[in-house]
Amino acid sequence: MKILVRQGDLSDDYLRFLQQIGADGIDVHNAESIPGFAENGCPDLEELRLMKRRVNGFGLDLLRVTPAEPVRFLLGEPGGDEQLDHLARAVEVIGQVGIPFMSMPVHLSQTPGHRHFNPAYRGSYTKVHRGGYRMGGFDAERMRQSITAAPLEPVSIEAHWDRCVRMYERLVPVAEACDVRLIIHPSDPPLAATEFSPQRWTDIIEAFPSEHSGLLYCIGTRYEALGDEVFDDIRHWGGKGKIFHTHFRNVQGTVPSGGYAECALDDGDMNMLTVLQTLREVGFDGGLQLDHLPAYAGDADQRASAAYAVGYARAMVKAVEAFEGDPGVMTR
Repeated sequence: MKILVRQGDLSDDYLRFLQQIGADGIDVHNAESIPGFAENGCPDLEELRLMKRRVNGFGLDLLRVTPAEPVRFLLGEPGGDEQLDHLARAVEVIGQVGIPFMSMPVHLSQTPGHRHFNPAYRGSYTKVHRGGYRMGGFDAERMRQSITAAPLEPVSIEAHWDRCVRMYERLVPVAEACDVRLIIHPSDPPLAATEFSPQRWTDIIEAFPSEHSGLLYCIGTRYEALGDEVFDDIRHWGGKGKIFHTHFRNVQGTVPSGGYAECALDDGDMNMLTVLQTLREVGFDGGLQLDHLPAYAGDADQRASAAYAVGYARAMVKAVEAFEGDPGVMTR
């Protein structure tokens, strides 16, 4: 399994730091970091090729890129079909460069003016953990009170779903031809009244059974929805070969229990070693992307939190590999 972090500022200094702490690669989570992607909906081929070559020069892989949301298309506005055309071309460029995964840009919940696709932002807060480190959280009662005080604008998730199906219909054949795997992250927080709720996340994968359509399996988000059933969920989707990529993080609490808080890898409800064992059990050997990091004191650039997370994850991977032949050695 490969230990990955987000791209940071993509400077030589940052990439050298990642190499030093033992990271295996990066995901480029922001379209703005890739020339042409945010402005034109499609990366500049040569610039993306140069970026990948530079990342590889530090002994790191570049495994995933994320397009900007095609807002006009997803809202049914004029110019939407052109945005879809640009996305199809983006898949071709990503395939030419040899990047294996592209996130499906189906979420509008973080787009200015359209956050109502996920009402859970009304329940967000910052949780203070041991020693004062901070991470984000969600409180259902806080969300209910906020919505009561200022009702949300009604939206049609059904219309959004139909447009996302059109996006898949257009992009999946291109991905198959270019050997790019399309991955989808669930709505986070994973409420039923969101564009890719746990149910709709399942539905879109079942609607497109292609070997090039699968999951960005966010372990934290799935625990938020399922609690300890997350282990059976990993076995279910892993058994189908649909876990293409992961977000590897821990949380405290669940949506059904009223809320949760993100936390450091060793400070949550899940035994992350058991998570790795379960992923190994289903044959997963892909990326473990450390996507949300704690805000530690004096760590403005989050290098300390990245180093801690990478070291912790590497140690667990090596432990799982070392004891793979003797499953009784390590138990939940």
